[in-house]
Amino acid sequence: MEVSVYIHFPFCVRRCHYCDFNTYEGMEHLISPYVEALCKEIELLGRALPERYLHSVHTVYFGGGTPSLLSVSHLHRILTTLESHLGLEANAEISLEANPGTLSMAKMRAYAQIGINRLSLGFQSANEEELRLLGRAHTLEDALRAVEFARVAGIDNLNLDLIYGLPSQSLRSWENSLKVALSLGVEHLSLYSLTVEEGTLLDRWVRSGVLPYPEENFAADCYELARELLANAGYLHYEISNWALLRSGEEIPVCRHNLQYWKNQEYFGLGAGAHGFLGGYRLANVSHPQQYIERIRSATVCSFPFSPAVQECHCVTPEEEMRDTVLLGLRLVHEGVGEADFFRRFGKSLLEVFPKEIARLTKKGLVEWVETDQRRLRLTRFGQLLGNQAFVEFI
Repeated sequence: MEVSVYIHFPFCVRRCHYCDFNTYEGMEHLISPYVEALCKEIELLGRALPERYLHSVHTVYFGGGTPSLLSVSHLHRILTTLESHLGLEANAEISLEANPGTLSMAKMRAYAQIGINRLSLGFQSANEEELRLLGRAHTLEDALRAVEFARVAGIDNLNLDLIYGLPSQSLRSWENSLKVALSLGVEHLSLYSLTVEEGTLLDRWVRSGVLPYPEENFAADCYELARELLANAGYLHYEISNWALLRSGEEIPVCRHNLQYWKNQEYFGLGAGAHGFLGGYRLANVSHPQQYIERIRSATVCSFPFSPAVQECHCVTPEEEMRDTVLLGLRLVHEGVGEADFFRRFGKSLLEVFPKEIARLTKKGLVEWVETDQRRLRLTRFGQLLGNQAFVEFI
């Protein structure tokens, strides 16, 4: 079996205007004790780890927040602690989310030296006005320079995040952002439609009338344009929001870590507010970094899969696991949910478990059966635009 590790770093220099993630600004003084707590959480879980999990970690993902605020020595310590107590596969994918404004050539070289082999840059837009609207702490020049630094340092697996459907954004501006991103020849692109989350600064601006509410039809137009441009540029659309660059004779650079989620496989969630799926449980750690540090500090042992920082846990029933597997698997554009894979995992067929749901979605034109290496259920091209209408059937 293969398992993944997600590590949450909840600190930011400045919170973006649209962000509702578990992040905090002005708490940089907690970074060192937070790293100490992270390493201890790994050690405690490692001591309690069943043998089947040893040396099975094939992806590690540092998310946030702004993980690139971590010093290289802190990152190195976390990785060596993971290696010592959980064990990393030789070709493990090690991803780091990074704000382009926090990077330097020296830092990038050091990342490569300690084993970071995949970088996800918060590019977001090639339009400076849109970057200011989003509250991003970087410029277009910062982003272009970060890509150059990564290439010189030898990091050859780069992802750029872009956001579309912004208030007052034009289709022309979105097209320009896509073309700038494509000109960089990165291996992977993640494109997300802006969601106005309650309680964010962007939400307050929209509610007060300072900004117009983003239009759904416009977001759909942006998505259609992206599908066309990226296909023409040689990118494989493998997940609703994700594209990987096809190169002759090379392995397709999909995000192996995110595939772990979409295939509903197990993963550790480490750090404040991190979520995990282990040993049949959905787990969530305490959110505030200070509380997280205190919980880990006072702990001496733990019982797998429960870290001392766990605040919420839910034992997943077989029915829930089957629903989650279909809901998440339908995000995979070509692969979808394999009938034989589903039967092998659960001992039941898709049509045996979800006959009504599949019939309704087929009638609406949202899903289809395709014959590849095995019979697969996947979203139609139309269904990719209305994915939430399909997913709600399995909630």
